[in-house]
Amino acid sequence: MVSGYVLILAVLLLGGVIATLGDRIGMRVGKARLSLFNLRPKQTATVVSIATGSVISASTLALLFGISSQLRTGVFELSEIQGDLESAREELIKAESAQTEVESQLEASRSQQQQAQAQLEEINQSLQSAYEQQQQTRSQLQSTRQQLVTVSQQASNLNQEIQQLQSERQELLRQQATIDEQIRRRDQDIAERDQQIALKEQQLAGLESQQQFLEAEVAALQEQYDDLFRGNIALRRNQELVSGLVRVGNPEQANQFVEQLLLEANRIALRQITPGTPVGQFIIETESRELNQLVNQISDGKEYLVRVLSAANYVVGEPCVLENQSQPCIQVITYAVENELIYPAGTVLSTATLTAEELSDQELVERINFLIAAAQFRARQDGVIGDALQVADNRTETLLRFLEAIKAYGRPLTIRAVTVAPIYTVGPVRTELIAQRGERVVFTTSSPNQPPNTDLELPSPWPN
Repeated sequence: MVSGYVLILAVLLLGGVIATLGDRIGMRVGKARLSLFNLRPKQTATVVSIATGSVISASTLALLFGISSQLRTGVFELSEIQGDLESAREELIKAESAQTEVESQLEASRSQQQQAQAQLEEINQSLQSAYEQQQQTRSQLQSTRQQLVTVSQQASNLNQEIQQLQSERQELLRQQATIDEQIRRRDQDIAERDQQIALKEQQLAGLESQQQFLEAEVAALQEQYDDLFRGNIALRRNQELVSGLVRVGNPEQANQFVEQLLLEANRIALRQITPGTPVGQFIIETESRELNQLVNQISDGKEYLVRVLSAANYVVGEPCVLENQSQPCIQVITYAVENELIYPAGTVLSTATLTAEELSDQELVERINFLIAAAQFRARQDGVIGDALQVADNRTETLLRFLEAIKAYGRPLTIRAVTVAPIYTVGPVRTELIAQRGERVVFTTSSPNQPPNTDLELPSPWPN
């Protein structure tokens, strides 16, 4: 405090002394009319005054800096001091935060210490209880050992009983296997019976269709029979006069084919109605519109079967032919059907289930004939024009050997009529009779001597 006053006093005295000296020097310079640096005396006096003022300021600062180290520090190290002060403040804040955290941890530690003390007391109590329980457990262990001896004896007895039960279980399993085998056989028999019933139902449906067809045939035959009373039938209604396969690509070729077919039909009709008469009269009556439609139909390049049928019943010596020799009077029907695939090879046409032991030879032959007739009927219903049905090589001896094989087998068989080649509209229907038991083929008409208990290798596409 005192040094500050002394410093202020020294600055004031030094400033006064220097100012007085400067004034004296300025006056002397002015009176002497001195000139510095080629300046005027007045300007020189001004320069001397400025220099004197600068000396006063410099001496004052030098005195202050020389006497007060704090002033030197405040002027030259102020920024560093401020930075240190800011760092010190931050460290103070961190220290206060750390102190607060330490105090919190100390409080938590005191709380944990109290809890640990309480837990220690509980553990001591639990330890005492555990010791008491240990004593009880020892007494219980002794009792348990005695019970273990008793249980071991009981376990030995149970093992003996288990062995006896396992023996009984094995016996029951053997009995169950026997029963399962019997059930399997029964199920197999039931499945075979169900299959036979299904086949019977199919046969019944086929018989109903055949009955309707036969009724229509009977009606047609009755009509033909009535016509027989009026004379000898030369041509029957729907009787085919001529047919032919054709594949042409233009109407001109189609027209030539139709004309040739009609000429052949006329020749056959004339020979049937007036036998022995030279062929020269054209007796077939056709409609030009029908022929034009036929020509247009078969001109598309596909293969067609063209048929010429009698439209009515005509007797030998038909009056209209004999009396009107210049006018055709035998009406015919011409139509064409595309010769397309009806059945691929391997198609089953009909099926029959039979047991040779329960049938006489006559009944067996009738059943086979019925099977063949059913196949022929189905082929006709599905669009096959040709009525010929060929079984194997179409020899009677082959069919007889097949019947003998059925008789020799002596067990129920399923007989199927299967196509051996693709069947088209024009026919014929070539079939093979195969004998099956379940899904196994036993023998066929082509291989009737196949051993009964062996599988037969059939060519594709027949299923085994």
